[in-house]
Amino acid sequence: MSNVPVAVVTGSNKGIGFAIVRALCKQFPGDVYLTARDPGRGQEAVAKLQEEGLRALFHQLDIDDLQSIRALRDFLKEKYGGLNVLVNNAGIAFKVHDTTPFAVQAEVTLKTNFFGTRNVCTELLPLLKPYGRVVNVSSMVSSSALGNCSRELQQKFRSDAITEDELVELMTKFVEDTKKSVHEKEGWPNTAYGVSKIGVTVLSRIQARMLNEKRKGDHILLNACCPGWVRTDMAGPHATKSPDEGAETPVYLALLPSDADGPQGQFVSNKTVRTW
Repeated sequence: MSNVPVAVVTGSNKGIGFAIVRALCKQFPGDVYLTARDPGRGQEAVAKLQEEGLRALFHQLDIDDLQSIRALRDFLKEKYGGLNVLVNNAGIAFKVHDTTPFAVQAEVTLKTNFFGTRNVCTELLPLLKPYGRVVNVSSMVSSSALGNCSRELQQKFRSDAITEDELVELMTKFVEDTKKSVHEKEGWPNTAYGVSKIGVTVLSRIQARMLNEKRKGDHILLNACCPGWVRTDMAGPHATKSPDEGAETPVYLALLPSDADGPQGQFVSNKTVRTW
């Protein structure tokens, strides 16, 4: 078993994820795993970094597939005896003018962005070593979407006592409500991506609370962040930040020094804690 520290970035063969891997290769004192659904694209991305003189390793990961997540879990356990840094970056978004029915967009978007991310956390958080760092890539859209929820939903999503089961119930309800075309009547905003990222931000708050309760002495820090509006396939060419600029906040959180006692369970943008 290797004593080398290990970092994993989900969905990292392009865009912000790729830029996060690039930065970690330069700054993280250990092995950095670039992951992708498609092994061909993943290997290509690793080769691209190699041309830059950087060493990333590849492991296949499809966060929509529990078996794929568990294969990565078993590999990390066997080879490294755990995990030091996890960046949950993988996510999808439908384009604004996409004609796919909203209920389908809701189901597909939440399946990956919320439920997939949650499954990765369920399987990999128990592997975290003391002083581990977890970064869940959310979005400022989670804040604006929260502001467009009914007062009742806002209270639930801001509650310091909400449980993971209650959050899962709410995310499931959103998908069901869109199928019945009653989501707006039920107090939801008209954005599947926004709701999925509310889920990621609130999940991060819950997970940090659990880590504080169960593993207080291990100094593990877990946060959600917004990378900003970044020029990627997802956000398009007119966005204001380059992928490397978008990677700055996630990388800052992934590399918080071992004597840091925060941020913890926060929503961070431009390296600054935002009010949720």
